Formats: sequence, C-alpha cells, structure tokens
Amino acid sequence: MRGNRQTRPVESEIITVRTGGRAAVVDITDAAASFVETHAGTGDGLLHVFVPHATAGVAIIETGAGSDDDLLRALDGMLPADERWRHRHGSHGHGRDHVMPAFVAPYASLPVLGGRIALGTWQSICLVDPNGDNPTRQVRLSFLPA
Repeated sequence: MRGNRQTRPVESEIITVRTGGRAAVVDITDAAASFVETHAGTGDGLLHVFVPHATAGVAIIETGAGSDDDLLRALDGMLPADERWRHRHGSHGHGRDHVMPAFVAPYASLPVLGGRIALGTWQSICLVDPNGDNPTRQVRLSFLPA
C-alpha cells in the first residue's frame, strides 16, 4: 500500500459454459462484460480470464465472420486428431487436445478502463475447446482493481 490508499480485494467468479460435446469456440464476451460491470463499477483494473482445464484455452478473436471456424480448422491442421499422440485416453486423437493449450493459452488478461473491457472493435473473448469429451467447461473471471 502506498500512502493511505486502501486496497480492494480481487473479485472472482466461475461461470459454466456449455460447449455441446464437440469442438467449439464459444464467445463469452457478454458474460465477462456483465462480470466487469458488477465488480468494476466505473473503475479501472484488469480482467483475468482463466480456464482451469487441461484441454481448453482462451482466445481474443473476431467471431461471427468465420474466424471461429477458421481457428478450429487451423488447430486441426496443426494438431491432427490421429494416433500420433502418446496421451491416448478419451476420444480418438484426444492427446492433441492436451497439447493445444501450449498454442492457445488457458488464460488472458485484459485492461478495464472506466468500467469497460478495452477490447478492439472486432475482438471477442472466446473459450476454445477442441475436446468433445466434455460438454461443459468452467471459466474463472477475476477483476483486479487498479
């Protein structure tokens, strides 16, 4: 603490995201914005988004114009669901799902300015889940006030 400034605690919440049991890119921007609105007020800080799963990640991308499908296709090209993977439990090619978070990190930190997430015009916060074995995922949203 500097001077007499009091620190506020980190606010944190877990949301459940339904992926439907297939590879998916799910836009969670509205849920994140609602969380920030509740916990930031009109203040500044950081939104941290974390997926506590070994086979999912967080991406900041454009959605709705095909980029979400393009991302899944790119991951399939880079990490094919075949028999090359040593990690073999689960569905066919599931080992690649465990490698994916090295390419699409399971977290993202975003600036919050004036109580709003400072995303670019076409940017969305997305859960990336190539693993069809789990139809629901948890995402932890945390707000760290400035």
